[in-house]
Amino acid sequence: MASFKITGDRRLKGSIVPQGAKNEALQILCAVLLTKEPVTIHNIPNIRDVNQLINLLADLGVRQTKLNESSIRFEATDINLDHLESESYKQKAAALRGSVMLLGPMLARFRKGRIPRPGGDKIGRRRLDTHFLGFEKLGAQFSYDEEDGGFYKVDATNLKGAYMLLDEASVTGTANVLMAAVMAEGTTTIYNAACEPYLQQLCKMLNRMGAKISGIASNLLVVEGVSQLNGTEHTMLPDMIEIGSFIGLAAMTQSEITIKDCQIAQLGIIPDVFQRLGIKMEFRGDDIFIPAQEHYRIENFLDGSTMSVADAPWPGFTPDLLSIILVTATQAQGTVLIHQKMFESRLFFVDKLIEMGAQIILCDPHRATVIGHNRETQLRGIRMTSPDIRAGVALLIAALSAKGVSIIDNIEQIDRGYQNIDGRLNAIGAEIIRL
Repeated sequence: MASFKITGDRRLKGSIVPQGAKNEALQILCAVLLTKEPVTIHNIPNIRDVNQLINLLADLGVRQTKLNESSIRFEATDINLDHLESESYKQKAAALRGSVMLLGPMLARFRKGRIPRPGGDKIGRRRLDTHFLGFEKLGAQFSYDEEDGGFYKVDATNLKGAYMLLDEASVTGTANVLMAAVMAEGTTTIYNAACEPYLQQLCKMLNRMGAKISGIASNLLVVEGVSQLNGTEHTMLPDMIEIGSFIGLAAMTQSEITIKDCQIAQLGIIPDVFQRLGIKMEFRGDDIFIPAQEHYRIENFLDGSTMSVADAPWPGFTPDLLSIILVTATQAQGTVLIHQKMFESRLFFVDKLIEMGAQIILCDPHRATVIGHNRETQLRGIRMTSPDIRAGVALLIAALSAKGVSIIDNIEQIDRGYQNIDGRLNAIGAEIIRL
C-alpha cells in the first residue's frame, strides 16, 4: 500500500491542465464494443480505473493502437466471449465498478452478457437495480448465481425497444440501458434519464456511429434502434471533478492557480457553488484563474439563514465534489451545512479533518456542519488513510494547507481517479513525496 508524505503550508503558483473526464471515459470505452470498426478516443486519463477497463477490453480481444499519450484506436473486430467464463475476467471485472457498463454493449451486439458483482468505492449502497430493470424492459432476462462465483448472466435474444421510467436518474444506469437500446428492435423511450455532460457526450458519440438518439441533454431520451453501428472519433471533456478540486485547493492554500482548458460551459453550477463560499475566480476564455486569497467568506441565504450545499442529479451539484466543498469550507469565514443525499458513508472521512483541527459537526451519515476557521487556526498534519477517491483528494487538500507533515496511506484510491496528481502539483510548488 503506497502513501503520500505531504509537507504543508506551501503556496502554489502556476498553471495546471485537467485530465480527461474519468466518469465519461468509463462509458465511452465500453461503447467501443458496439462496432467492429475502429473507434479512436482522445484525452483518455491515465488513471487506475480507466487503465483497468482498457486492460479488460484487451483481454476480450479488442485490439488497441496507442497514438500518443492520451489517444488510443480501438478495434473490437473479434471478441472472445469465452473469456467471460474465465477466472481472470471475474477478478478484473469485480475489482472495477465501471465494468458493469460492459453489459449494455454486449447485449446490443451479442445479445448476451456476463458480469461479476463489481467493486469500487466504499461509500455506501450503490445498487444496480436501474441497470437490470432497464434491460428487462428491453426484453432481457437475467439471473444471479452465487454458487457460480457471483455472476450476473443476461440473455437478450429478443432485445426490443420499450418505454421505461427509470427508478432513479442513474448516470451509469442510463448509459448502460442506452447502449443496449441503440441496437434493439424498434423504439426505446427512457424517461428520468440522467443528463450529465458525460451522457450528452456518449449520446453524441453514438449518433456519430449511426445511432438515432433524440432528446440529448434532457431527461427524456428517444432511441430508434439500428442494426449496426460504425466507427468514429471522440474527444473527452476535461474532468469537472478535477477542476473543482483545483479550485478548492487554490482557496485552501492561498495559491494563485490557472486551470487551463476547462470548457466552462460544461461545468454547470460548479463555479457558482465555489463562488458562494466566497472564492474569487476569473474566466479567461476557457481558463479559470484563481487569485491568491487571504480570506473567503461563505454567503448566507437571502433571508440570513445558514448556507447549505446539497448534491442533486444534473443540472444540480455533483456529489463527487461535496468532499471538496466540505474541506474548503474549513478555512472559510462562516458556516455551511453539507448535505450528501446520495451516499450514506461518504462523509465519514471528516473524523480525520476533525483530528487535524477542523470544526465540523457530523450530524448524521448524510449531513455535516462546517464552522470555518477564517484562517485563525491552521490545520495540523497527521497520518490518515484515504477511504475513497474524492475523500482522498479532500484529505490531500487539507494536508497541503496544514502546518507540518502529513502522511496519507492507501493512495491507490486517489490514483484511481487523479492522474499523476503528485507530479502535477509538485510542478507548481507542492511538496508531495510518494512512499
